[in-house]
Amino acid sequence: MPELPEVETVRRTLIPLIEGKTIAKVVLWYPKIVATDHQEFVNELPGKKVLDIDRYAKYLLIRLSDDLTIVSHLRMEGKYHLTTPDAPKDKHDHVEFIFTDGTALRYNDVRKFGRMQLILTGTERETTGIGKLGYEPNSPEFTAAYLVQGLSRKQKNIKNTLLDQTVVAGLGNIYVDEVLWRTKIHPLSVAKKIPAAKVRELHDNINQIIAEAIRLRGTTVHTYLDANGEVGGFQNKLQVYGHVGEPCPVCGTKFEKIKVNGRGTTFCPHCQVRY
Repeated sequence: MPELPEVETVRRTLIPLIEGKTIAKVVLWYPKIVATDHQEFVNELPGKKVLDIDRYAKYLLIRLSDDLTIVSHLRMEGKYHLTTPDAPKDKHDHVEFIFTDGTALRYNDVRKFGRMQLILTGTERETTGIGKLGYEPNSPEFTAAYLVQGLSRKQKNIKNTLLDQTVVAGLGNIYVDEVLWRTKIHPLSVAKKIPAAKVRELHDNINQIIAEAIRLRGTTVHTYLDANGEVGGFQNKLQVYGHVGEPCPVCGTKFEKIKVNGRGTTFCPHCQVRY
């Protein structure tokens, strides 16, 4: 699943491809991708101009004229690519935005899990899943004190807590494994039992790893590509994710892998302390 750094990279690569363009027509090959009214989606968008693209956590917010926003969540394998309306349709292309300049933006999703919503700009927190999210890394609101307070109320393990998005928004399986290893916290540690000093260290490592992953244009482990069809670079920096059975770079102990709420979780049994 594209996590915050990957979605941010998609945003940055998508802006120069579609900003300033006017939508002429919308084609829904698989209408279920659109979670709001399908007919309204098709009827309202022609004539609207793409003003900008924002992002919150794993959500893209495509800002349009007349105070409309397309909220797009890529889920597991969603991708955007620029083409032309007469280009052959890939079997996994599900939505097409045709622009007045003769180009077209297609949304491709092998698993069909991604979703789009058409909303009034500014109502994201009232009308979409964004309203349930915590603060995202490297934002002014995501302070060490905020994370200490947030984890102090969580009885479940830290891996699930960081994945559920209500305390920290934008982290997925890859980056949670990385930040827990760097902070030396066992993934099954009870969140509220982790010492405040260790939580502050976790806060700093979350910020640093996410910033570095954004700088390297995300992580391509399975199928992630940006809007230009290019892979990320952070997969070359992964220290623990995908390295089960290999020696820990710090202590030499072999990394182990367990299932935490159904998610594969790699960790060092020596370095990472269970609280």
